[in-house]
Amino acid sequence: MSEQVANSVAQPRFQAILLAAFAALAVLLGALGIYGVLSYAVVRRTREIGIRMALGGRPGHIRSMILVQGLRLVGTGILVGLILAYVVARLFATLLFGVQPTDAPIYALVTLILVAVSVVAAYVPARRATRIDPIDSLRAS
Repeated sequence: MSEQVANSVAQPRFQAILLAAFAALAVLLGALGIYGVLSYAVVRRTREIGIRMALGGRPGHIRSMILVQGLRLVGTGILVGLILAYVVARLFATLLFGVQPTDAPIYALVTLILVAVSVVAAYVPARRATRIDPIDSLRAS
């Protein structure tokens, strides 16, 4: 009997594992993308950040400036993603077991996970921006 049950749920289990693997890969790629974009922005703004630091800008202010820039992009992406997820979830309703396509706690949990990953991905370039030596940044340009 247990073999019959295992055979009956084998395909849905495989689909769930595959979907979870792709979701984890998507979160990883998103974090790497956010990190890459913000690192590039910090490199492009090295001179500006150096001037801000030379004029008395505090590291906390510089860090929050970079974080806000990154999280603004992430917020826009999450908003568009939530709208698209709500629309597309109805197409995948047959793959969802025990979850409604419009289950608000799931959307909230995914949003929190994405925001947490985004904060970590944005923090590294923001921290690096606070370590810019004003003299070196002005001399290099």
